[in-house]
Amino acid sequence: MDRIATAIVARSRMILALTGILTVAAAAMLFRMDFNADIAAVVLEGHERGEAFKALQAEYATADPINVLATIDGQATFREKEGLVALVELRERLAAVDGVAAVASIVPDTNPLTGEPITAATIEVLPGPAVAGLLELSPVADLLLDEQGANTLLLVVPGGDALTVARDLGDVAPPPGLSLTFSGNPVVFATVLDVLSLILLFIPPVVILLLVVVFYATIGDRRLSVLAIVPAALGSIWTFGLIFGLGREVDIVTVIVPIFVVVMGSADGLHFVTHFQQEAETGGDAVARVRSALAHVGIPMILTTISTAAGFLSLVATDVQPIRQLGLFAAIGIVFAGIISFFALPALMSHITVDPKHHTALLGPRVTSGLKRLVRSRVPAASLTIGLLAFALWFIPRLDVNSDQLFFFKDDDPVRVAFERTEELFGGATPLFGEFAFDPATGATGLDAVAAASLELERLPGVREVFSIADVASSLPPAQVGALLNEEITLPLGDMVSDDGLRFVLFPSEFSTEDLRAWLDVADSNDTIRVLTGMPVVWDEIARLVLRAQVASLIVAFALVALMLALAYRRLRETLVSLAPILLTVLTLLGFIAASGIQLNLLTAVISSIVIGVGIDYAIHFVAAIDNARSGGPGYVLRAIDRAGRPIAANALGIAVALTALWLSPLKIHSQVSMIMWVAMTTAALSAITVIPALLSRDGVQGPAETAAS
Repeated sequence: MDRIATAIVARSRMILALTGILTVAAAAMLFRMDFNADIAAVVLEGHERGEAFKALQAEYATADPINVLATIDGQATFREKEGLVALVELRERLAAVDGVAAVASIVPDTNPLTGEPITAATIEVLPGPAVAGLLELSPVADLLLDEQGANTLLLVVPGGDALTVARDLGDVAPPPGLSLTFSGNPVVFATVLDVLSLILLFIPPVVILLLVVVFYATIGDRRLSVLAIVPAALGSIWTFGLIFGLGREVDIVTVIVPIFVVVMGSADGLHFVTHFQQEAETGGDAVARVRSALAHVGIPMILTTISTAAGFLSLVATDVQPIRQLGLFAAIGIVFAGIISFFALPALMSHITVDPKHHTALLGPRVTSGLKRLVRSRVPAASLTIGLLAFALWFIPRLDVNSDQLFFFKDDDPVRVAFERTEELFGGATPLFGEFAFDPATGATGLDAVAAASLELERLPGVREVFSIADVASSLPPAQVGALLNEEITLPLGDMVSDDGLRFVLFPSEFSTEDLRAWLDVADSNDTIRVLTGMPVVWDEIARLVLRAQVASLIVAFALVALMLALAYRRLRETLVSLAPILLTVLTLLGFIAASGIQLNLLTAVISSIVIGVGIDYAIHFVAAIDNARSGGPGYVLRAIDRAGRPIAANALGIAVALTALWLSPLKIHSQVSMIMWVAMTTAALSAITVIPALLSRDGVQGPAETAAS
């Protein structure tokens, strides 16, 4: 490290200039920032069910509909003339919004018998009996009107940008006496787009502020507290610069990448600054201080950068595209932060005057003294290990996958409330779609097999109705059936006919995961049903992939970290000793995810692997400090705590406190990540400090009652 330290100080200006140039270039890429709020597109890519859904939408040139739930006030109903007049007026206002391709309602657009448009004025002049007959002309009236007749669904099919359409529909004023509730995937995506902007604008600065506060409590110097964060902050900028430079977009998963890079990439900066500050007490020039600091933490900095990056890279082994992307870019960001910590931070600090450590630091002598008391006996380590293992063994069998497609929204979020309201009245806010095999040459006679397959689906639990052209063919004259099959007449649900198939819509009632999988089994076994798909199907598949991702990423993360430690230490004992605390931490973490009811989802399923890469840092720094202290004889563990105890405690607390900023996010998954990381970081740090000494000789904790307080 001597030659490296000398070279860094000698070429410090060049290193700082290069760092500045790369930072400016990365910052310039931020102007290319773009968001992908289409959660469906994020989760559909890369697996069979998702690709089938995209293919079906492309074949029939259709998009996810926006559900508009209209509720009529008082005792009126949509079966009466006044209600239908208001409904048609609403339909016309919705259809007038730019980008709306079609609006399906219980009132048909045209009279199928005469071909004349049905408008509010048409209904006004109808006699009473004819109003009731009007609903009988609609093929979807039974699907879109509740039993009481006070609530009805309008399905708005976007023809342009679905997010813009969803936003603009919210500005539509309903006719007097009607109230509206909006749901459907485009509404979700529009809401998420606003949330992504909020997260990037406000949460990272709060995270950095909280980290600085915690680091100041350790260092006792405002300037050094800020400098400790600089490498991670720059690493985050470089990472986002790379993302946008490559033309990638920020989605609901990757939006947390800069936050992960800042909080987890700050460890190396903190360790270097803390040791550099300690060296200020011994005097010496800039080269001597950099040399001494790198001698103590240089190798651990390299190892922790590799281990943290390995934890994230393990996610690349999963089958879920957004998880792979999160793992890749977060790993790159951690490497960026590590490089800056190892080269640019020492170069910068070689030009400033550093005062000796401040004993006014809150996380000072009391922390190190408390940690020393914990390690003098094996009892605390044994008690902690037994307690955490018992907790994990009790709750891990209850671990499950959360297949709720709105898992990222809080329980009282308006989007979730709207979905629940729609499901309460109509069984499901998100219909499923599919395709029947159909040869157009067979004409109306070919619809018999379609009707039979449709009836087989409708007999299954959780299926309210299956709608296709076969449902209306029996009530129409042959000429009109032919016109429908030739697409001379279109239905309000969008394109329903292709060259070799018929699209259908499955409207669910209340259903379970077992019901959904039974539908898929029937679809797979019936030759007439070519495909059954939709977001409920996709999310069920994602649930399975998430579980596989949890297992695969954990195995890969442990393997990568174990290999890295084995190559670095070349001693089996030190490798196993370093892995013991993180194994205990992961088991505890999985138990907490189950016990808290959070369960596994797109984000929480990957935290365990991330924690392996981050939590092993504490063991690496502590083992390195122990090795450096061995030459001083007995009591080397206590001296190691003097060196590494405060930075370990501060980093664990810093990550946990900094991620508390995620509670500012409107998304439920981010507050869940905060809770999980509190448990993970405190467990990782405490188990590293207590368990590692318990696995070593008692010589390490013998000696003077207390070494000089840090």
